[in-house]
Amino acid sequence: MSRTARVDRETSESKVLVELDLDGTGRAEISTGVGFYDHMLNALAKHALLDLHVNTVGDLEIDAHHTVEDTAIGIGQALKEALGDKRGIRRFGDATVPLDEALVHCTVDLSGRPYCVHTGEPDGQVYAIIGGDYAGSLTQHVFETLAFNAAICIHIRVLSGRDPHHIVEAQFKAFARALRDAAELDPRQPGIPSTKGAL
Repeated sequence: MSRTARVDRETSESKVLVELDLDGTGRAEISTGVGFYDHMLNALAKHALLDLHVNTVGDLEIDAHHTVEDTAIGIGQALKEALGDKRGIRRFGDATVPLDEALVHCTVDLSGRPYCVHTGEPDGQVYAIIGGDYAGSLTQHVFETLAFNAAICIHIRVLSGRDPHHIVEAQFKAFARALRDAAELDPRQPGIPSTKGAL
């Protein structure tokens, strides 16, 4: 069973290509023009064991917002496509990940129902500028966008943290590990992991 997807998305603000393999080895080729975001998507691929190819050309002369958002839309759509009918998956995933002083807890449900709860970032995180062009406010928006386009439920709680870079990176890594567990195939459950018979 191939769990792969390709999404080509073009608007007046960006052109996004995403290729994704859920059963990969963590190989990533990422180019968005936003260096810190590239770093986060590389971490996502590595720790979720996704093979992820992303090429985005966006209107960075305005700011990074459209590029980051539209890339997240493409990744979310690719996740939804690659998951298919979700037959045989574990469905739920949970991870708590430290990065030095930062600690983040993430739970994922590949439920077919989009929802995102994002809490705990310290005051001022939304105003942080990381790497020159990544605004701290984008992080919550990325996870909301992923949730709604992949039709999954994501709960992220930042439990502690001081350094803006660490706070964001721990979130991406916690999401990656939770997603990896949720998307993993369960040899004991070959069917749809829902009493409704569909996800």
